[in-house]
Amino acid sequence: MCVMAILHSLRFRVLLGSILLLVLLFGIFSFIPVRYSTDRMTQQVMLSADRMSDVIRQSTRYGMLLNRREDVHQIISMIATEPGVDGIRIYNKRGEIMFSTDKREEGAAVDLQAEACTGCHGKETPIASLSAGNRTRIYTSSMGHRVVGVINPIRNSPSCSDASCHAHPAERTVLGVLDVRVSLQQMDASISEAKLTMILFAAGMILLAALISRWYFTSTVIKPVKILMNGAREVSGGNLDHRIHVRSRDELGMLADAFNVMTGSLRHEQEQNRVWAETLEEKIAEKTEELTQVHKQILHVEKMASLGKLAATVAHELNNPLEAILTYARVIGRRLRKAEISPSDTASTAEDVDLIANESRRCGTIVKNLLLFSRKQVNEFGLVDVGQIVARAGEIVRHHCEISSVKLRIPPAGDDATIMCDEGQIQQALVALFVNSVEAMPGGGTITVTTAPGPGDDELTISVGDTGVGISPDDLPHLFEPFFTTKKDGRGVGLGLSVVYGIVERHGGRISVDSDPGKGTKFEIILPRVPRASGNHSQSEHERTMKQ
Repeated sequence: MCVMAILHSLRFRVLLGSILLLVLLFGIFSFIPVRYSTDRMTQQVMLSADRMSDVIRQSTRYGMLLNRREDVHQIISMIATEPGVDGIRIYNKRGEIMFSTDKREEGAAVDLQAEACTGCHGKETPIASLSAGNRTRIYTSSMGHRVVGVINPIRNSPSCSDASCHAHPAERTVLGVLDVRVSLQQMDASISEAKLTMILFAAGMILLAALISRWYFTSTVIKPVKILMNGAREVSGGNLDHRIHVRSRDELGMLADAFNVMTGSLRHEQEQNRVWAETLEEKIAEKTEELTQVHKQILHVEKMASLGKLAATVAHELNNPLEAILTYARVIGRRLRKAEISPSDTASTAEDVDLIANESRRCGTIVKNLLLFSRKQVNEFGLVDVGQIVARAGEIVRHHCEISSVKLRIPPAGDDATIMCDEGQIQQALVALFVNSVEAMPGGGTITVTTAPGPGDDELTISVGDTGVGISPDDLPHLFEPFFTTKKDGRGVGLGLSVVYGIVERHGGRISVDSDPGKGTKFEIILPRVPRASGNHSQSEHERTMKQ
């Protein structure tokens, strides 16, 4: 695991890359000088061998003209004793060795396709002359070391063909070949030693450069990076007071400064969050109280708006009984001002007084219901019969329904229709739904209100259906949004159904709507018998209400 960590570390990868780069650079710069020196030395040896061949040829020329073989052999043998000379041979035109510093080779014939002879006999017709470059070749001797061989043709010059001692015709251009071999063993040893020295020098330089690179990289990169890593660990552990001290002015120093600024900002934000956490409950309580007051105001405003819609109908309904009371009061007054009252007038007067009492009672009932609906209430939860709430809400809008030619049908609720709720708010929600249904039936229709057990245990369902114009499918998703209204010409502000939704939510219930355009709409309110989310009242208030 430790070895894998080292292999994947930044230091190892950078150091390995540096070493590979140094090896490549030193390899290139070592190979080129060695190769250049080797080529130059080889050229010098080849040039020396060629000159030596010319010297031998010129030194033996006179002896050959005089046919002094012993002198020729003596000169060649003395030159062959020089260091580096591997051997000297003289071939005749047929490839026979006429003379050699190795006496065992004399008289032997060589293969014309051998390496020493291909320069002239490599083609079908031997060439008469060779260029300076083609006279020299390098090959490996039988002893295993390299040898430079120089082939120098012995030409049949006029002075030679005209000599009395020779019988070579003038048309024979080449009489033989002088083959001089110079050993490259010493040069190869020097080159090998130079290569080894260069390799050792390069290795030493690579090692020295690697050590210097490692020290420099560690001091300028690795140490600052480790400091940054330790700082990151400290901050991730929650120590925002930790500061990174990198004194360099490069990118790592700038990164350290940015890191310190970041930790300072985080420390400041953490302190603010701590202060906010300490005061969060107070702020939540303040905002909750503000939202509660706003909600109460919205409820009251919507209630008064509904009351305003009913004002015209109520005024008309109060007008009828009051007009009757005024008329019969005047009739009774005229009768009483007569001198004598007949028994029949007395009976009529009694009937008129009863009528006046009934009409007055009717006016009182209408005003009482309006006062109960309009008065501002606080949230008071208690056990209430839903049937009574529905009936009371129906009484409030009954006159409005009669004026709009709308029938309000409220079948009797079941025996178990008691729930824990705020009676005033449920009544307000029902009145809002009734008024909304009346306005959806401008030509008249029927509103049906039913109360039945809910789909779940301990739940109650209140359904309000009408035979009105219905609601467009595009408007259904936005129906309970505040300030959304389908009424045109400014006849609605879009708070009625939003308030209904809020009342149902605070009672822990849910409301849904099903509408068929042109056929009618049905709202369904499902309320728990004991609210799971009861708005602003507490459990102690529930218990206190239950005891009452």
